[in-house]
Amino acid sequence: MTNKSGALIIVPANNTTMVKELMALCPELAPISVARVPRAPRTLTSADLPAYTEGTLAAIEPFIAVRPELVFYGCTAAGFMAGPEGNRRMVEKLSSRLRAKVVSTADAMVQALQSAGVSNAAIVTPYLASVNAGLRTYLENSGIRVEALDSFHCENTDQLGRIAEEQVRELALRTVTPASEALFIACSQLPTLRIVPELRAQLHIPVWSSIGATAWAGRRALAMADAIEVP
Repeated sequence: MTNKSGALIIVPANNTTMVKELMALCPELAPISVARVPRAPRTLTSADLPAYTEGTLAAIEPFIAVRPELVFYGCTAAGFMAGPEGNRRMVEKLSSRLRAKVVSTADAMVQALQSAGVSNAAIVTPYLASVNAGLRTYLENSGIRVEALDSFHCENTDQLGRIAEEQVRELALRTVTPASEALFIACSQLPTLRIVPELRAQLHIPVWSSIGATAWAGRRALAMADAIEVP
């Protein structure tokens, strides 16, 4: 796997987790640049999507000349609320402007679960009902049933930023059931770096987080690109 000019992560301005966890999972992607998308302090809603899309495209402008090899579109909630088609259009816009391979967290979640061959999953989120509904629809359109879902129901970014890793673990263990084929912790702000391996060992099922799935999908994308690279 080659890495000619590093990676770019696109995240909401409030995100304090994704960069450091992605760096820990994929140190070979350095240098990693960050495009931060302005957003209101309240939880994103579908009404916010047009402005968030414009903010995203504006945030990447300084990085167009950099030509990153790989781009991570790391806003999970925006991807779910846009739906598979809306998320695909956003990925295409980013890829066209940055002339780079783009991996979205929403699609990485689906791909990670599909790679494990699961048909249902327990889901943990920090979202309100409207985003959880979008997440459920996004997965079910991809053939994955949401078997159980629980949430921190954060109303704003301050509440989201205060969630600790141990709280995520506790909610995950309360949410998963004996029927769960997999567990997914959704949201690239939730801290999960240390608990995902522990939950896998404890539950004996596939356990993924938004950041872990994004890192996996990014490595996969680069490996595929290398496979067709002309010497």
